Amino acid sequence: MKKLYGTDTYVQSVGVENDLEIDGFSIAVCQEMGVELSRHRSRSFDELEQWGEDLGSFDLVIALSPASQARALELSRYYHLDVEYWPILDPTGMGETREAKLLQFRAARDQIVSRLTDRFGAPDCATP
Repeated sequence: MKKLYGTDTYVQSVGVENDLEIDGFSIAVCQEMGVELSRHRSRSFDELEQWGEDLGSFDLVIALSPASQARALELSRYYHLDVEYWPILDPTGMGETREAKLLQFRAARDQIVSRLTDRFGAPDCATP
C-alpha cells in the first residue's frame, strides 16, 4: 500500500497471530518490486492495541484470510470499522522447489497488488 500510494494514508499490517519473522519468500518477492520487508516484524491485532494504536481510528480493515476476517469482524462490534475480505492465495507450503515456491509467492503478491489497484485506483506515479 505504501509503495503504491505513498504515506498520506496511515497503514498498519497486522495478523491474527504474531509470528515475528516474515517468510523469506515474502521478503524476496517484495524486494523484486522495491518493497523492503527484511526488517519488518509481524504483530497481532492484540499487540497493535497494546502498543497504543486505537483501532477505532482506523476506517478499513482488509482481511486476507478467513481467520483475520473473523477477528476483524469481532473487533468491528466494538469499533466502527469497515471490513473487506480479499481471498488471496496462501502460498505457504506450496511448491516443491525454490523457484516453484517463488512463483506461488509472486502470484499472491500480484493478487494483492491487483486488489489494491481495483479498490483504490491507479498508483501515484510520483511514489518512488
